[in-house]
Amino acid sequence: MQKTIPAQVLRTQCATILIASGSSEDEARKVADNLVMANLSGHDSHGVGMLPRYVDAVLEGGLTPNASVQTVLDAGALLTLNGQRGYGQVIGEQAMALGMAKAKAHGSCIMALAESHHLGRIGHFAEMAVAQGLVSIHFVNVMSRPVVAPWGGSDGRYGTNPCCIGIPLSDQPPFVLDFATSRVAQGKMRVAHNQGQTVAPGLLLDEQGQPTTDPGVVVVPQANGFFGALMPFGEHKGYGLAVACELLGGALTGGGTWHSPANQRRAVLNSMLTVLIDPARLGTQVAFQAEALAFVDWLRQSPPAAGHAAVQIAGEPERRARLARERDGIEIDPSSWQEIVDAAARVGLTLRQ
Repeated sequence: MQKTIPAQVLRTQCATILIASGSSEDEARKVADNLVMANLSGHDSHGVGMLPRYVDAVLEGGLTPNASVQTVLDAGALLTLNGQRGYGQVIGEQAMALGMAKAKAHGSCIMALAESHHLGRIGHFAEMAVAQGLVSIHFVNVMSRPVVAPWGGSDGRYGTNPCCIGIPLSDQPPFVLDFATSRVAQGKMRVAHNQGQTVAPGLLLDEQGQPTTDPGVVVVPQANGFFGALMPFGEHKGYGLAVACELLGGALTGGGTWHSPANQRRAVLNSMLTVLIDPARLGTQVAFQAEALAFVDWLRQSPPAAGHAAVQIAGEPERRARLARERDGIEIDPSSWQEIVDAAARVGLTLRQ
């Protein structure tokens, strides 16, 4: 039976576990708030279900509590940073604050962030940028067990490598496109496996490279000790974008790319290339605002297709989910909740069931 927990209760419980894991109260609150916001936004894959893995990563030494972003190069509109394996929810916000200040000062900023622990929902950083009137583009790679098969391949060779674009829209909510370059996020398979569900065909390959609908093939080792793999979205096109995320987010930032056998380490390292643009400094602000609104309005005028209430733009489903889940609470399946309870026990806490 699903547990339904009020968002504020969940924030407090997560922060308590993070403090017991070595985080300061401020860091624990920021990470907990970010995780719960992912759940509120409808992205349970990046929500509190990640907490047990964070605890394990701290205990293993792959995640460093209370680390701060380090500036490696400051060349005006070019910024190179290192996350020192700190909590990505904190490192990412620190990096974005530095990058946004540069973009405001120079009109743009290209920011390379290497070696952060799991950044979580990349859309959060785009939302930070659009709130300041900035356009943001993010390419991210994932240094963890490779879970996505290259197009034409049959085993995992790289991570879910997200891409994100945020665009402010005058006098209305922004466009925030945030997606994994796999057909589905790895965390969604973890949630489906914990709920005992199968998934749609076309998303997964088993450990033999054959199609399957069992999400467990990418969550737990199979009989031969190997894992299955996620498929890239959009066939060769999504695969190409995933490679671009690896080359730009991993290689260009200095964070590294994945090219070694899988291991069982629990740390999830991200590196991210971010491009920030201030439309007000580009000389096209008036046209940008008018044309962006005209185009979005044009899209919305399309008659809804069967099964759809209306045409949407990226960011709307998340904003709608936040209102409903903040009001009704966040559902967590029993397996995921037990994993959180067990993680609390590993750092000496007894979490109230």
